[in-house]
Amino acid sequence: MTYTADTSTSEATDPGADHAGPTPRAPVTDWATDFDHVDPGYAARAPEIWDELRQECPVARSERYGGTWLPVRHTDVCAIAKDTDTFSSNGVVVHDGRPEIPPPVGFAPPITSDPPFHRIAREFLLPAFAPKPIEAKRESTRETCRELLDDLLTGVEAGRTDIVDAALGYTQHIPVRVIADMLGVPRSDGDQFRVFIHRIMEQPGAELKVEYEDSIDFYLDKLIAERAEQPQDDLISHMTHATIAGQPLEHEHVRGTCALLIVAGVDTTWSAIGASLWHMAQHPADRRRWVEDPDVRPFAVEEFLRFYAPVTMARIVAEDAEFAGHSMRANDWVLLPFPAANRDPEAFEDAGEFVIDRMRNRHVAFGLGIHRCLGSNLARMELTVALEEWMARVPDFELADPEGVRWSTGQIRGPRELPVRILNSAATRISGENPVV
Repeated sequence: MTYTADTSTSEATDPGADHAGPTPRAPVTDWATDFDHVDPGYAARAPEIWDELRQECPVARSERYGGTWLPVRHTDVCAIAKDTDTFSSNGVVVHDGRPEIPPPVGFAPPITSDPPFHRIAREFLLPAFAPKPIEAKRESTRETCRELLDDLLTGVEAGRTDIVDAALGYTQHIPVRVIADMLGVPRSDGDQFRVFIHRIMEQPGAELKVEYEDSIDFYLDKLIAERAEQPQDDLISHMTHATIAGQPLEHEHVRGTCALLIVAGVDTTWSAIGASLWHMAQHPADRRRWVEDPDVRPFAVEEFLRFYAPVTMARIVAEDAEFAGHSMRANDWVLLPFPAANRDPEAFEDAGEFVIDRMRNRHVAFGLGIHRCLGSNLARMELTVALEEWMARVPDFELADPEGVRWSTGQIRGPRELPVRILNSAATRISGENPVV
């Protein structure tokens, strides 16, 4: 990345606060012809917008960001995701510029890599995210959730309050701590992770406008240099000393993959956990079903992933092409809203309804094709454990202020502020064996 000083911006010390970035954009005038995925209106009512677009024009077009397309039908999203010749993965986060590192490697391998390099970049990461090593992290993740709940519910259990913020105090910390442990960095670096994520995912291009010393590249460059001299048992050391065809990985490759793990491994998962709790807070029948029927929980997790899928990826049109009756120009952006695909009534029965025991559920929350999420095992485990621990401790709760729930903007959608009221006067402290597991 190229970094420039921006004297009009200043970085807040509160990682949850808004950070200065690009000049605010003009409001959207028409979602079919002028959409903007970072518009607050999109974050607030995205499912309704997808429904409207399916009826009006299933592939929307906007001149913003130098030209962007938004398909909302399941069949179109799947077709684009699988067509790696027409739609390059070189750019996966929409912004006004275009990627500086060309295909097939891209900025953050393997997610920004095209064939044939994609397979090479992905294969050496697979062992770390296979089912067995992820299962080995389940108990440490459970302990993390319990520690967070202890802290979050202190005031509730003491009778001082009945309202807590489930996002700020719980969901946002779980994947931060898990990824920090995998990378071998202090858990306290989570505050920096949240700053990086906010700039990259919610303020397109903002990361390019900060001083290098405040950037994610600077943070990672220091760590990679340290691991090169003193390797440890962590992913950064593994990548720093890995080879491809007998040659060490380029420094930019290692840094880009580490950045990918921080962004994709944190924001996506905390968004899924937060959206699931947002749902539970409003549906007492689903809360009771979860508590009383342990057999339904695996189906519920998959339905949470379908109905509240947090991730929209992007592609770049590799060359002028015709798609679904539209002429797409080379270097146009194409957003891949997997959440919209998951709510397409042509692909799912009762697509607009959350069905906690849905049996047939081939959702695309983790994407599909060669770029299907490398961390799906980890995300499922974290989501499952986070819900198990919350529901064991807080089986009855509701939204304290529905209007006070704040959703993220950009390509990852989930609640950033989630005030909930704990019912029945106090949270349940579980002693001894946890009945949920």
